[in-house]
Amino acid sequence: MICAWCMCAKKAEAATLHLQAPAKLNLYLAVTGRRPDGYHDVVSLMACVGLHDSLHVDLGARGLWVASNAAEVPNDESNLALRAARLFFEAAGRPADAAIRIDKRIPVGAGLGGGSSDAASVLTGLNRYFGEPLSQATLAQLGLTLGADVPFFIQGRPALATGIGERLAPFGKLAPANVVIVFPAVQVSTAEVYGRLNLRLTTCGKKPKVFASKSRAFDAARHLCNDLEPVAAGLQPVILEAKEALLSLGANGASMTGSGSAVFGLFKDPAAAAYARNHLPKRRGWRYFLTHLVL
Repeated sequence: MICAWCMCAKKAEAATLHLQAPAKLNLYLAVTGRRPDGYHDVVSLMACVGLHDSLHVDLGARGLWVASNAAEVPNDESNLALRAARLFFEAAGRPADAAIRIDKRIPVGAGLGGGSSDAASVLTGLNRYFGEPLSQATLAQLGLTLGADVPFFIQGRPALATGIGERLAPFGKLAPANVVIVFPAVQVSTAEVYGRLNLRLTTCGKKPKVFASKSRAFDAARHLCNDLEPVAAGLQPVILEAKEALLSLGANGASMTGSGSAVFGLFKDPAAAAYARNHLPKRRGWRYFLTHLVL
């Protein structure tokens, strides 16, 4: 199964699309350089998990607008799902009429890619509904204007991402894993994390070329690494506290995802994952999710 299942669209009698937008994990994130334009080159192994937002797109509406059950989700042009819909309608030559409702489960500002995934699900869902007027390559190009992670969610498979994250190579060797995600109720500025990163101190890119392995199943827990984690944890020490809690409860490996602040642990045994989820320290505002890699 691939995580493209999360972006299915169904035609209903009232012309409403029901979409699912999955969260992602950066199982490996090496920052390898800084470009003249300020962006950074990365090597990242990315995969979707079962945790997802639900989106409902009413095509019977007049005009284009967005609403959410989460107060921290914007309802203006800064909302990536709204911008994705506008881009699709312009590219497809159709009137921009849609009311988007986002039922948010993925924490905002966690490094789990929720906003990018919402945008990708809207692009993919609208394209399927209207008979695929746009190619996958065009969708990816549109998505890249919204964010570097959007093309990953559009293609919907575990992938090794390079460049700024837009160059994707399918990675079909991931071993199954149960996942516990901890969101420690803090947000970290992506710009600040990258701005404080000292490339001379990064370590992930110095590891062996583990992705060249010919093994049939790649055990991500053995190779977890994130060059941004020490910087983010320096800004928000609770990130390290969450990671240590997962490891103390038997995770085979634990790491921060993206630029934070969410941390995840990988477990081979589903019972061990459930035990860890139920015995994590109770902290005010912290959120916990028991899920799995989508392969």
